[in-house]
Amino acid sequence: MNDDQLLRYSRHILLDEVGIEGQQALLDAHVLIIGAGGLGSPAALYLAASGVGCITLVDHDTVDLTNLQRQIAHTTARVGQPKASSAAQAIHDLNPEVQVHCIQQRADAALLDALVAQATVVLDCCDNYRTRQAVNAACVRHRVPLVAGAIIRLDGQITVFDPRREDSPCYACLFAPEADFEEVQCSTMGVLAPLVGIIGCMQAAEALKLIANFGESLTGKLLILDGRSMEWSRMRTSRNPDCSICCNKK
Repeated sequence: MNDDQLLRYSRHILLDEVGIEGQQALLDAHVLIIGAGGLGSPAALYLAASGVGCITLVDHDTVDLTNLQRQIAHTTARVGQPKASSAAQAIHDLNPEVQVHCIQQRADAALLDALVAQATVVLDCCDNYRTRQAVNAACVRHRVPLVAGAIIRLDGQITVFDPRREDSPCYACLFAPEADFEEVQCSTMGVLAPLVGIIGCMQAAEALKLIANFGESLTGKLLILDGRSMEWSRMRTSRNPDCSICCNKK
């Protein structure tokens, strides 16, 4: 690290859990973020501020006026622009040292197979079930940790799936790929703006812990937030021995 970096990241370096080695790990890391919306916005900004050296943003959508209520990486002036490039501009304004790759297309299996293999950690910040399953499957194949967040209305959840660990479940262990799952979206159900910030920031924190190797991750634990009471519920999760994804059974 040069003198400017030592100063910029000094508050991290002062932490015993991070220090010089942990901060260098962040600078060397590559985080893949699927979705540059409500969850991806705060997650990307905090990862960039924290000094993650390379961030890849994947989002097929463009900035809409209705997004600005909660998607804080975007601005009124960038309505109509691709979300990935808009978020990249926000990252650059915050920390120009971060290398950002923008991919404006849907995260299908082929794309994920190429991108996940290059990532240190993956953040699932998308808003649909099919993509979540595809992201999970790619992370299992390449043994890359996945930080998954979701929110709708006044309810949020976050967990970590770490295929490097024998005891870790995957997303498909909790939510079967073949399930007939009814999609719910913010456009029809609504969402309380600050709650996406809470979950997105927690996703960033979990990613930093995984990269710098400190603390205890949320692997094997699902946190559920009730925004009405601001109360958290914690559920233990375990690997499904019949899972078609992480247990290699068809």
